[in-house]
Amino acid sequence: MKEITLGVALITRNASVRLAECLQSVAFADEIVVLDSGSTDTTVDIARAHGARVLQLPGWPGFGPQKNRALDALDTTWVLSLDADEIVSAELAAAIRAAIAAPTAEVYAIDRLSSFCGTWVHHSGWYPDWIPRLFRRGAARFSDDLVHERLLFETPAQRLPGQLLHHSYEDFETVLRKLDTYSSASAQQRYAAGQRGSFTKALLRGTWAFVRTYLLRRGFLDGQAGFMIAVFNAQTVYYRFLKLAHLQQKPPHQP
Repeated sequence: MKEITLGVALITRNASVRLAECLQSVAFADEIVVLDSGSTDTTVDIARAHGARVLQLPGWPGFGPQKNRALDALDTTWVLSLDADEIVSAELAAAIRAAIAAPTAEVYAIDRLSSFCGTWVHHSGWYPDWIPRLFRRGAARFSDDLVHERLLFETPAQRLPGQLLHHSYEDFETVLRKLDTYSSASAQQRYAAGQRGSFTKALLRGTWAFVRTYLLRRGFLDGQAGFMIAVFNAQTVYYRFLKLAHLQQKPPHQP
C-alpha cells in the first residue's frame, strides 16, 4: 500500500506579511511547494527558511492555471491548496490529519473566516464560507479562470471541523490594490467570453452590489467593516464593467 502523504500548494507574489504564519501552521505536511511569481520582498527567503520547495516559472497565466501549476509540482497522495494569507488553526490541522489517515471522502471543504483591515467578518456574504481545499490527488483541479478560480470535482465534498483564518485585506493599500487587480482581471475574463460593458451597466451593477452586500447579506451587522466591504464590492463591480466597456472600444484611427 502506498504511503499516505500530504502536500501543500501555494502561489505567491510579495506575500511576506503572513507567509511565515501560514507555513508554520502546516508544518505537519510532508511537502510544501511555493510557486512564486517574481516577488521582490522576502517571500522566497521565508518560504525556503520554512522548508518549502520554491519554484519560479516564467509568465503569469492567471490564478486558476497558476494554482494548477503548483498542484502539478506535488507528488503526494493528498493535496491542501492554500493562499499565503491563510492560516490553518490547530483544530483544523488535527481534522486534516485525521481525514487523510482514514478518509471518508475524496474532497473536503474547510470553514474559512476572513478579516477585513483587522476585523473578523461574520456576515456581508463572507461567512459562512465553506471552500473545498483538501483533496486526494487526481480528484480535483482548479478552473482556468484568470481570477475567482474554482476547484472542480465530481464527488460530494465533506466538511471538516476547525477554521481557516484568512487575513484577506491587511490595510487600505491592499484594498485599493486588489480592487484594481480584480476588476481588471475580471473585465479581461468577461471580454474573452464575449460579454459587454457600459457606463449604465457599471452604475446599475455597482449599486446592486452595494445593496446586496450591505442589506441582503446583512453587512450592516459587521459595523464599519461591513460598510467598507459593501463599498469595495460596489467599486469593484463598477470598475469591472467600465474597464470591460473600454476593452470593447476600437483604438482611434491613426492618420
